Amino acid sequence: MSADVFLTATPAERIALIEARLAAALAPLESIAVRDDSAQHAGHAGAASGGHYSVTIVAAAFAGRPRIARHRMVYDALADAMQRGIHALAITAYTPQEFAQLPPQLPPQ
Repeated sequence: MSADVFLTATPAERIALIEARLAAALAPLESIAVRDDSAQHAGHAGAASGGHYSVTIVAAAFAGRPRIARHRMVYDALADAMQRGIHALAITAYTPQEFAQLPPQLPPQ
Protein backbone atom coordinates (compact mmCIF):
# COMPACT_ATOMS: atom_id res chain seq x y z
CA MET A 1 0.00 0.00 0.00
CA SER A 2 1.53 3.27 -0.95
CA ALA A 3 0.86 6.28 1.22
CA ASP A 4 -0.75 8.02 -1.77
CA VAL A 5 -3.28 5.20 -2.18
CA PHE A 6 -4.07 5.39 1.51
CA LEU A 7 -4.43 9.18 1.46
CA THR A 8 -6.88 9.16 -1.45
CA ALA A 9 -8.94 6.22 -0.15
CA THR A 10 -12.40 6.55 1.38
CA PRO A 11 -12.70 5.80 5.11
CA ALA A 12 -14.01 2.29 4.37
CA GLU A 13 -11.19 1.68 1.88
CA ARG A 14 -8.64 2.81 4.47
CA ILE A 15 -9.93 0.25 6.95
CA ALA A 16 -9.80 -2.44 4.25
CA LEU A 17 -6.23 -1.45 3.36
CA ILE A 18 -5.14 -1.64 7.01
CA GLU A 19 -6.80 -5.05 7.39
CA ALA A 20 -5.22 -6.38 4.19
CA ARG A 21 -1.75 -5.18 5.12
CA LEU A 22 -1.95 -6.69 8.61
CA ALA A 23 -3.39 -9.95 7.31
CA ALA A 24 -0.53 -10.29 4.83
CA ALA A 25 2.18 -9.47 7.38
CA LEU A 26 0.86 -11.49 10.31
CA ALA A 27 -0.73 -14.50 8.60
CA PRO A 28 -2.39 -16.59 9.67
CA LEU A 29 -4.71 -14.33 11.60
CA GLU A 30 -7.43 -15.59 13.84
CA SER A 31 -9.21 -12.25 13.82
CA ILE A 32 -8.75 -8.57 13.14
CA ALA A 33 -10.95 -5.58 13.84
CA VAL A 34 -10.11 -2.04 12.73
CA ARG A 35 -12.10 0.97 13.88
CA ASP A 36 -11.76 4.51 12.53
CA ASP A 37 -11.77 6.84 15.54
CA SER A 38 -10.93 9.96 13.51
CA ALA A 39 -14.27 11.67 14.13
CA GLN A 40 -13.61 11.60 17.88
CA HIS A 41 -10.43 13.61 17.31
CA ALA A 42 -11.74 16.31 14.97
CA GLY A 43 -10.09 19.60 15.83
CA HIS A 44 -7.20 17.84 17.58
CA ALA A 45 -3.84 19.40 16.65
CA GLY A 46 -2.62 16.26 14.86
CA ALA A 47 -5.91 15.36 13.21
CA ALA A 48 -4.98 17.13 9.98
CA SER A 49 -1.90 14.92 9.55
CA GLY A 50 -3.89 11.69 9.38
CA GLY A 51 -6.56 9.47 10.85
CA HIS A 52 -6.89 7.85 14.25
CA TYR A 53 -7.47 4.10 14.28
CA SER A 54 -7.90 1.29 16.81
CA VAL A 55 -6.83 -2.23 15.90
CA THR A 56 -7.58 -5.44 17.78
CA ILE A 57 -5.69 -8.34 16.27
CA VAL A 58 -5.33 -12.01 17.20
CA ALA A 59 -2.39 -13.82 15.61
CA ALA A 60 -0.16 -16.77 16.44
CA ALA A 61 2.79 -14.62 15.30
CA PHE A 62 2.57 -12.77 18.64
CA ALA A 63 3.34 -15.90 20.69
CA GLY A 64 6.31 -15.43 22.99
CA ARG A 65 6.67 -11.74 22.17
CA PRO A 66 6.23 -8.91 24.64
CA ARG A 67 3.69 -6.18 23.98
CA ILE A 68 6.22 -3.72 22.55
CA ALA A 69 7.45 -6.32 20.03
CA ARG A 70 3.86 -7.05 18.99
CA HIS A 71 3.23 -3.34 18.44
CA ARG A 72 6.44 -3.06 16.43
CA MET A 73 5.21 -5.89 14.16
CA VAL A 74 1.98 -3.98 13.53
CA TYR A 75 3.80 -0.68 12.95
CA ASP A 76 6.21 -2.38 10.54
CA ALA A 77 3.30 -3.82 8.54
CA LEU A 78 1.80 -0.32 8.22
CA ALA A 79 5.08 1.62 7.93
CA ASP A 80 4.27 3.70 4.85
CA ALA A 81 0.77 4.60 6.07
CA MET A 82 2.20 5.50 9.48
CA GLN A 83 4.37 8.08 7.72
CA ARG A 84 1.48 9.61 5.78
CA GLY A 85 -2.14 8.89 6.55
CA ILE A 86 -2.25 7.39 10.03
CA HIS A 87 -1.68 9.90 12.81
CA ALA A 88 -2.51 7.61 15.74
CA LEU A 89 -2.92 3.87 16.10
CA ALA A 90 -4.20 2.14 19.24
CA ILE A 91 -3.16 -1.52 19.19
CA THR A 92 -4.53 -4.44 21.17
CA ALA A 93 -2.64 -7.61 20.18
CA TYR A 94 -3.38 -11.11 21.46
CA THR A 95 -2.23 -14.64 20.76
CA PRO A 96 -5.10 -17.04 20.07
CA GLN A 97 -4.58 -18.57 23.53
CA GLU A 98 -4.73 -15.17 25.27
CA PHE A 99 -7.84 -14.22 23.35
CA ALA A 100 -9.56 -17.50 24.25
CA GLN A 101 -8.97 -16.76 27.96
CA LEU A 102 -10.68 -13.35 27.87
CA PRO A 103 -14.03 -13.17 29.66
CA PRO A 104 -17.03 -13.11 27.32
CA GLN A 105 -18.22 -9.66 26.31
CA LEU A 106 -21.60 -8.55 27.51
CA PRO A 107 -23.92 -7.28 24.77
CA PRO A 108 -24.40 -3.50 24.75
CA GLN A 109 -27.48 -2.29 26.58
